[in-house]
Amino acid sequence: MAMLQAAGAEGIEHPGGTLLAHLQRVSALLSSWGARPALVSAGLCHAFYGTDGFPVALLDLGHRAEPAEAIGTEAEALVYFYASCDRKSSYHGLTDDTGLFTDRFTGTRTRPSPEARRDFAELTAANELDIAAVSPQMRALHGADLLALFTRWRPLLSERAWAHCRSVLGRADP
Repeated sequence: MAMLQAAGAEGIEHPGGTLLAHLQRVSALLSSWGARPALVSAGLCHAFYGTDGFPVALLDLGHRAEPAEAIGTEAEALVYFYASCDRKSSYHGLTDDTGLFTDRFTGTRTRPSPEARRDFAELTAANELDIAAVSPQMRALHGADLLALFTRWRPLLSERAWAHCRSVLGRADP
């Protein structure tokens, strides 16, 4: 929390309030889904390096050792992986074992492990569902697309995450 506050997260506007409030809600949502501690910590810090959808970075990539020390190397690696996603080229193949993931910082293309793909899907779902839950405008604009995305990603999502998707975005075939 101290790093997020020092980086000014409580002063950055975000749908539903401030970036800090959003980060706290994402972390709490992951925890409520039974996510392991590293993923819960990654949820709290997922905006450290900005994202493809929210370019405001709280830390420069050259300072990755600082969050690694604060939240652990596994959680920091999850934060980097999430932040590095080139969504346009990576989302489509996420459920495919041979699908490629493009790092938007380096351009590197990799085939993430099943666990990495599940973690990424859960964190993405928590992030997007928090925004959809607190912002009726964002839900109206993007809800149908998010439901379609998470329906495709259903094999990667936990039962609790999928239930929350359906609760916030509407029903889809199980």
